Amino acid sequence: MRYQALFTAALLALAAPALAAEDYAAKKGFFDLNNTNFPVVIAFTLVVVLLFYLAVPKKIGKMLDGRAEGIRTEIDEARALQEEAKTILASFERKRKEVAEHSKAIVAQAKAEAETAAEQAKLDLKETIARRLAAAQDQIQSAQDAAVREVKDKAVAVAIAAASDVIAKNMAAKDANALIDAAIKDVGAKLH
Repeated sequence: MRYQALFTAALLALAAPALAAEDYAAKKGFFDLNNTNFPVVIAFTLVVVLLFYLAVPKKIGKMLDGRAEGIRTEIDEARALQEEAKTILASFERKRKEVAEHSKAIVAQAKAEAETAAEQAKLDLKETIARRLAAAQDQIQSAQDAAVREVKDKAVAVAIAAASDVIAKNMAAKDANALIDAAIKDVGAKLH
């Protein structure tokens, strides 16, 4: 109904030039067929009546209402899509923050584990060095003991050899047999 009134007002505004020629109509009369304004007004009136008879303003109004409704529907759909997109964006932002926090936690844990492993490696290295140092000291001590034993053994061997030479030169056979018997008794007593 609103569109119908607007359409009628627009048609009357378009007919204004035909109604403006009052000067000519005043001289000869408005209803004179030689006056071009009269046939134009009649044609215009017939066109307007025909348009209203065919319900063109209603059809145009319905088309415009349908188009407006379609636009409203599209706007509502666009708003719904926008809200859905905002929800999805918020979800992705939340997930991104969670992943960033998780990755920071993983990095912190990896650093802590690396520091722990480094400390453990230092302790293991110290223990290994201490064991190797102790083993080296044991080897040195063993080598020293072996060298001392060897020197003692050689000294004993040299002393025995020298004593045997001295005894052999200074002792008679009878004394040597008595000395051997005494040594056998002495060894027997020490072994038992």
